[in-house]
Amino acid sequence: MKDIVINSVYKSFGGRTVLSGFSAVIKAGRFNTLMGKSGCGKTTLANIIMGLIPPDTGEVSNVPERISAVFQENRLSENFNAVSNIFLVTGRKFPKETIIKCLNDLGLEENLDKPVRDLSGGMRRRVAIARALLAEYELLILDEPFKELDANTKDKVMEYVKNSAAGKTVLLITHSREEAEFFGGDIIEM
Repeated sequence: MKDIVINSVYKSFGGRTVLSGFSAVIKAGRFNTLMGKSGCGKTTLANIIMGLIPPDTGEVSNVPERISAVFQENRLSENFNAVSNIFLVTGRKFPKETIIKCLNDLGLEENLDKPVRDLSGGMRRRVAIARALLAEYELLILDEPFKELDANTKDKVMEYVKNSAAGKTVLLITHSREEAEFFGGDIIEM
């Protein structure tokens, strides 16, 4: 496990510069929080790290092959239930009991059989979080993962994520200083 090194990354869209020579280190085996005002390029940087878009110049090195993510949008299969959405990333051989336990721990025990289109926004968010945590990964990217959760649920889910991802390389993208401090680790300001 190596630190991920972001070296002088530039990215623009349609003549608008989003990242201008950005450099940072994402420490391996721990929580790293990326913070900055809206529009400063946090999600763009995450997409570059994941290989979804290329930088204009600069490089990102030591990115592991297996990456799991919670995007700003849930990106769930709306007609599938929560368990089936997770099977899409884990494969059918993954123990169903493990999936059900995770969903129950996240407070979804009474909604396992409903298509996710029938779930509230906060419930969908928890399915997306469970899916990311149960996927096989070396890097977990969480882009505003707690944004649709009420205060009590958010506290419970944050604790679950912290325990589940302990010892893994995690990049949390958030506007919340409280969330950053809860997870500890390094804070990268943009």
